[in-house]
Amino acid sequence: MRWIWIDRFVEFIPGKLAVAVKNVSLAEEHLHDHWEAYPVMPVSLMIEGMAQTSGILVGQARDFKEKVILAKVAKAELTDVVLPGDQITYRAEVDNIAPEAASTKGTVLRNGEVIGQINLMFSHIDQNLSGMEFPEDNFVFTGQFERLVAPFLEAPNA
Repeated sequence: MRWIWIDRFVEFIPGKLAVAVKNVSLAEEHLHDHWEAYPVMPVSLMIEGMAQTSGILVGQARDFKEKVILAKVAKAELTDVVLPGDQITYRAEVDNIAPEAASTKGTVLRNGEVIGQINLMFSHIDQNLSGMEFPEDNFVFTGQFERLVAPFLEAPNA
């Protein structure tokens, strides 16, 4: 089972920008497991939501041919909590992309208000310099992730 921490993309400019939303619901069990008396969205899962948003942006820049994995959380600052009923918006921009790696800058909004910044670094693991080999199939980008961004990549009907 794979956990997806974004609901949908609302904007996607290949190789440049991705904006995704996550609606937080009281029906999500992880909210109760975090602090039972005060359910909030865990910061670690918001970092993962940004990693998925940014990672799809980085992966799509190379037509999902690279296995893109999160290498480093360069910065993660969140100034407020997210509660059930709130909507999180993840805005990710490509900062730098190279054959071996990429970096992104991200802004986190709660109900349209900026509450933080998450900057990430990704590795294109097939281009690593350590000599390690990985499976041929792209275990990172499954159909689930590609379907999220597909509407933004389809050519408009003429």
